[in-house]
Amino acid sequence: MARGDYEDEEEQPPLLQTSNHNLTGTVWTAVAHIITAVIGSGVLSLAWSMAQVGWIAGPLSVLIFGFFTLVSAYFICDIHLYFNPKTGNTTMNQSYLQAVHTILGYKHGVACGCLLYFSIFKTGVVYTITSATSMRAILQSNCYHKQGHDAACEFEDRHYMLMFGMVQILASQIPNIFHTKWLSIIAAIMSFTYSFIGMGLGLAQVIAKGKIEGSIYGISTTKPTQKVWLVAQAIGDIAFAFNFALILLEIQSTLKSPPSQKVTMKRASAIAIVTSTFFYLFCGGFGYAAFGDSTPGNLLTGFGFYEPYWLVDFGNACIVLHLVGGYQVYCQTMFVIVERWYAEKYPDSEFGKDTRSVKVSLLPEFKLNPLRLCFRTAYVVLTMAVGMLFPYFNEVLAFAGSIIFWPVTIYFPVQMHFVQKKVVPWSGKWILLGVYTIFCLLVTIFSLVGSIEGLIAKRFG
Repeated sequence: MARGDYEDEEEQPPLLQTSNHNLTGTVWTAVAHIITAVIGSGVLSLAWSMAQVGWIAGPLSVLIFGFFTLVSAYFICDIHLYFNPKTGNTTMNQSYLQAVHTILGYKHGVACGCLLYFSIFKTGVVYTITSATSMRAILQSNCYHKQGHDAACEFEDRHYMLMFGMVQILASQIPNIFHTKWLSIIAAIMSFTYSFIGMGLGLAQVIAKGKIEGSIYGISTTKPTQKVWLVAQAIGDIAFAFNFALILLEIQSTLKSPPSQKVTMKRASAIAIVTSTFFYLFCGGFGYAAFGDSTPGNLLTGFGFYEPYWLVDFGNACIVLHLVGGYQVYCQTMFVIVERWYAEKYPDSEFGKDTRSVKVSLLPEFKLNPLRLCFRTAYVVLTMAVGMLFPYFNEVLAFAGSIIFWPVTIYFPVQMHFVQKKVVPWSGKWILLGVYTIFCLLVTIFSLVGSIEGLIAKRFG
């Protein structure tokens, strides 16, 4: 364990006076982990989202969701260490689920656990869909370049989902998130690269046209209800783009101290969220400015851009490499939870013990056991299967973002903040955060209804 939020060893409760030598995380590795988790498939849909709501509401929505995420991140950083006045014990919360269970109690912990497992699983599904779409787009880009932009260049997504799944089966054998630092750094570099490519291509298109497309009100539709559903889906897409609260405490637990883990994590969160918001505004803004009402659902795979084809190919390759790392940053949390539960439930079982060391090219040496091999392989296969059943990029993003955003990013952090800081009911701060919570709930319900309508319409016609 780390010394956490105490600068001097003498200040620490006995529970926390343990070695910090095994922790090597810094503000920059934390930023890399966060950017790997945040700047993912969500950034590709933001141009489409802005097209639905227009030039005023689009950028404003990105800024508002970025602010909400930063507030929640600061609340979560504060509860890494929790002093329970009833027992006199200080608990180091090394996961989001542990924090909710410790601070808010068993019932909240059960509800949070269900949302946690769903959130991590749906992220794996979304990353599988997005990676397959990007791999397919590389083939389409080359096909259009050789045969013309009107050619029938259609390819099946499922083969590429299988390819992505096979890579993840291998990568998932990495023991835990402490061993994924190098993967996160590579993935963060890839996210910056394809974000710059998307921004550059959009800006080049605007310059070539000599005008900025789009309008204040967004795209026009034949039916008012259709506009309402599209706006709801756009809000869900934006919410998905700022989703990393569930893994924040795991990242904070990897940080060395001094300075305190809380201080380092708050700084890393601010840097990462401001950086992410900047990329989102420019990627979404340039994409919408380039295409207006014709903005594709996925900026680099929807073929608003055909040339230079090699740059489109390179951008999509970066997306795939990034999502290979992003998948692991998220899913390692699920793997650790299940394997820790099994070890506590069956401490003498050989099925869950490391049995032999394995070295795969380009991967660090790790120990393999039957539980890790069987469970993680089955998990990856299941995310592939769901992705094949619902391969609808924008609709799946909107559904995933809307169903998780309010409870995970807003409700639980605010409630834990109330307990941690002993906020008095009906005080100014209590009322302000209560209004903030209710407002976000209404926005989330609106987005959820729209995303469900979109999924049903896509799946059943």
